[in-house]
Amino acid sequence: MNTEPNKPELKEYSDGWITERKDSEIPGFLKLAYPIIILAMVVYLFLFMNGEVNHSTRGIFVQQLNAVTGSANTFMYIVGAMIVVYAVILLAFVFGKQKHEE
Repeated sequence: MNTEPNKPELKEYSDGWITERKDSEIPGFLKLAYPIIILAMVVYLFLFMNGEVNHSTRGIFVQQLNAVTGSANTFMYIVGAMIVVYAVILLAFVFGKQKHEE
């Protein structure tokens, strides 16, 4: 008769800071959260690319700063492209088939 309780096989990452059961899948709410968060990042980037220029109190200061320093649109488009590349890689990982290591 075996009196030991069944222990699930755990896999550790980052020297034990993160543990998970072996052969576990990514939960559905996380699969849904990833695209929503990425979309929010891209929308935020393009809405506030040059600062909050339409704000009632500090918008005029942001506009003056932009006039003195110039715009950083090219840099922000590069950052946006990096976000898109990250999103494609992340979503391919999240929604792709997972192979479990032994």
